[in-house]
Amino acid sequence: MGVSTRKLFRDDAVVLRTFKLGEADAIVSLLGRQRGRYRAMAKGLRRTSSKFGARLAPFSHVDLQLIEGRAELHTVTQAVGLHLSGGAIAADWPTYTAACVIAEAAERLVPEDHQPDLDVFQLTLGAFRALAETDLPAVLVMDSYLLRGMKSAGWAPSLNECATCGKDGEHRAFAVAAGGAVCSDCRPGGATVPKPASLELMRALEAGDWANATAADPRQRSEAAGLIAAHFQWHSERPLKTLKYVPHQS
Repeated sequence: MGVSTRKLFRDDAVVLRTFKLGEADAIVSLLGRQRGRYRAMAKGLRRTSSKFGARLAPFSHVDLQLIEGRAELHTVTQAVGLHLSGGAIAADWPTYTAACVIAEAAERLVPEDHQPDLDVFQLTLGAFRALAETDLPAVLVMDSYLLRGMKSAGWAPSLNECATCGKDGEHRAFAVAAGGAVCSDCRPGGATVPKPASLELMRALEAGDWANATAADPRQRSEAAGLIAAHFQWHSERPLKTLKYVPHQS
């Protein structure tokens, strides 16, 4: 089947990552509003004369026209920039590393099966724009994204009731394997006991309560970040490889 007979489709998508292909081409990992997560080839993307320019840089929001491909690899034919966040994000190391974690987490949250996930699409787009266009601390934006993404996927940590028995309350102990906060009756061996303020920060981040989230001190941010990362990695069953590059005191 020639290119002329292959199906064209459009989608607006967030660019998650790019991978080198040959001397001048690239594979682009995309999270689309209509098509979910998929990959596409961008011919000549790495040439300085590329018609795509910076529009297919990681973390950008673009309107795409693609040729539907074989073996789940499509081909980008047109790209119109909607929100080109990549340049602003890449200019600052803490912001860039937080965006890399968000992109990796998005790939974990949405399988590459062309099924739309509008919640995660909107979360990802909003997180990249927050990193590029606001003064919110990058690590807090990242941690808020991880919590909200887990909530959308159905495996967020329990913060307002016991993860084991469902008893309401702001319980002190936290057990990743159990699913979050646990009451004194259900507390397993090895559970941690974070500061109440750290759990309160997690609640604020999940709710998007930025006034309270940004008021947290560095110790609370660090402790909450550790719990969030541990929970995400345990329940997704793989480490977030880019997390080690994030400076957590930013």
